[in-house]
Amino acid sequence: MGFALTPFTEHFDVVIIGAGLSGIGAGYRLQTRCPRKRYVILEARADIGGTWDLFRYPGVRSDSDMFTLGYPFHPWKEGKAIADGPSILQYVRDTAREFGIDRHIRFRQRVLSASWSSDDARWTVEVKSDETGETVRYSCNFLYGCTGYYRYDAGYEPSFPGVGHFHGQIVHPQHWPENLDYAGKKIVVIGSGATAVTLVPAMSHTAAHVTMLQRSPTYILTLPNHDPVANVIRRVLPERAALRVVRWKNILISMGIYQLSQRAPNRMRRMLRNGAVKDLPQGYDVDKHFNPRYKPWDQRLCLVPDSDFFKAIRAGRASVVTDEIDTFTQRGILLKSGDELQADIIVSATGLRMLALGAVRLSIDATPVDPGRAFIYKGTMLSNVPNFTFCIGYTNASWTLRADLASTYVCRVLNHMDRRGYRMCSPACDPAALDARPLLSLSSGYVQRAAADLPKQAATAPWLIRQNYIRDMITMKLSRLEDGILRFAKAVPMQRAEMPDEVRASSVGD
Repeated sequence: MGFALTPFTEHFDVVIIGAGLSGIGAGYRLQTRCPRKRYVILEARADIGGTWDLFRYPGVRSDSDMFTLGYPFHPWKEGKAIADGPSILQYVRDTAREFGIDRHIRFRQRVLSASWSSDDARWTVEVKSDETGETVRYSCNFLYGCTGYYRYDAGYEPSFPGVGHFHGQIVHPQHWPENLDYAGKKIVVIGSGATAVTLVPAMSHTAAHVTMLQRSPTYILTLPNHDPVANVIRRVLPERAALRVVRWKNILISMGIYQLSQRAPNRMRRMLRNGAVKDLPQGYDVDKHFNPRYKPWDQRLCLVPDSDFFKAIRAGRASVVTDEIDTFTQRGILLKSGDELQADIIVSATGLRMLALGAVRLSIDATPVDPGRAFIYKGTMLSNVPNFTFCIGYTNASWTLRADLASTYVCRVLNHMDRRGYRMCSPACDPAALDARPLLSLSSGYVQRAAADLPKQAATAPWLIRQNYIRDMITMKLSRLEDGILRFAKAVPMQRAEMPDEVRASSVGD
């Protein structure tokens, strides 16, 4: 009923939500593999870049090597393997401009909801224009969510006791103040994840001292900022061939590290610990501060280039305290050990807030879709939701690797539908028949907090999310599309009489 007063704009074959790294890649795949498809990218922000346009904190950088985080169709050619945020943002923007993808983007278009009509075999997408304040509608045959996996408007901020007593400034990295002056000041960074280990060395060059306050340690892996093997390969081989070899070298190395962590966790633990011992001052309490209780890759490894984090500690510009917060004070933070950390600025690097499908509300024939009760098919489609895919990257490798596979798969599906005259497709599933497991198999706090609201995976394919690029590549590029689970139909709607009662009645709108 809410659509009745909403003006209609135009129809597209495909609507992509999000103009970040994934959305730009999706646009390229669509216009090259499905050139007759008319598509639009709806972006809530005022510019291209997603994550890389949002985060502006000191030292922001990739946590994956750029040879795999970069697009395979537009390889990363710079010298740095671990790139800073502004360089990545420029790379994404350059890619969009070079391939004409930027001409398909509508900025400041915040997608609120999408409603599927089985009678019409199309989605109606309700969008709020942040520029005019009006709500408009787009319609499309296929909807593709490239929204990332976290809330852009707010990060996770625990309720710290006594926070109002602190007389200094409290900053969250997701909302970094422009021109924040921290020169000569005492900084406490709360957290031990990728953001914290990036902030500490970056701020330590200017601040009086930076202390990272962590409740528990994190595994840290040091890699060279400039890949020496890649540099040799690029000198020996022609550029195009060299970039492909380097990309596959890094894919295989990251897969090897993950497999070693899974199959020989104690050996991997020793290797990571020895790396920290080598880079830290002699006699440093490595086991207290850098030897976690959990196994490697139960949470993401933190990547630091050229040991910059450890070098800041060794130089005395930074330190790590492993303790818990008792309360904030006027001068800083009182710890449960009784020690007090004095600070002029406290940075709350306490993590992200994960978000299913970018908070876009989905419904099918007026029945709301509950993402938390849906299953993910081949890592990119939702059970019983027609003509819809979304992108989620790897936890153990570069986001772009799986994002590009998802876009390639979408194009395969669209071309198959055109060849056979199909109007809709949907992965059929009886949720009660599957053993629901969390979407992401990480013990990290930000994952656990959101687990109930995210789609689920199961123990067997195609409902299983593999953290394996090679196996996924075979599945997404070569496997049969009509596998008995992904149902296609020429007429609309799909006959509901053919669906199990449990599926028809489920709250995911099937």
